[in-house]
Amino acid sequence: MAAKPDRGRYTSKTNLVARTAAQMLLLRPVVWRIVQVNIHGTEHLDNISGAFIAVANHSSHLDAALVFGSMPRRLSQNMATGAAADYFFDKWWKAAPTSLFFNAFPIERGTRARKGMETEQNPRARRGLAGQLLSDGVPLLIFPEGTRSRTGSMGPFVPGAAALSISRNVPVVPIALVGAFAAWPYQQATPPRGRPPVHVVYGHPMVPQPGEIAHAFNERIRRQVIELHDSTANAYSMPTLAEYARTLAIERARRSGPPAIGPGDAAASGPGGEQHPTIPDPDNTPADPSDGTGPADAPER
Repeated sequence: MAAKPDRGRYTSKTNLVARTAAQMLLLRPVVWRIVQVNIHGTEHLDNISGAFIAVANHSSHLDAALVFGSMPRRLSQNMATGAAADYFFDKWWKAAPTSLFFNAFPIERGTRARKGMETEQNPRARRGLAGQLLSDGVPLLIFPEGTRSRTGSMGPFVPGAAALSISRNVPVVPIALVGAFAAWPYQQATPPRGRPPVHVVYGHPMVPQPGEIAHAFNERIRRQVIELHDSTANAYSMPTLAEYARTLAIERARRSGPPAIGPGDAAASGPGGEQHPTIPDPDNTPADPSDGTGPADAPER
């Protein structure tokens, strides 16, 4: 029989003391030392109490630490985040610090259960843990893209956070992380040097409109994160998500080359026979976590 998750550890006072010490004495000082962190919009959180869902774009190893370290302590002290079970919870020496620093709970990626593992697909195991934590008053940090961006552009959001907000009647706090990809891109193995600037931008809490379905609310959340990101990026002369997407589209078009022309394809050409290749969709392809929350920062092998 599959064991039920121990939800008590997410609100345990003993774990809270240990987590606070680890975050404030180790995690935050290290991250704030390697990047120059600028925090905006925390005044929008003044009226929040109880459970909520923090939703952010996901582009670097820094992301979870930036949110935990910048959010007012009264809101982040018991906040939990999902982490990929097959990467962060497959070895005790990875599971222990992940749980300590981020109050993390495991999320099984994909739709196929690994042999011998309790998975989100197993109704006797962790199914519904995110919703149960919200009911217990535990806030959640969710990265709805499901994986780090490989290019700096933002992928589509899986609607799990929006669905949880609707079903558990809790607000969503949109967060934009600006400059995190430039500071520590996916392809870079080592931490950033030179303290590059990073901005953490908090938006106004969002609630679903009467009768609004999860997919519509999800898209509204995504647009708000884009707005927070790009308005801040423009203000500080940093790359916007639109610029990352455009760069990716140009690169994909360059790699694909001009399409072949058959005898009857002259109408598809521009004046003088020049070609106009189709620009692919620049969005990233997200992971497919079964509960839609998206595992935090799970590098592919």
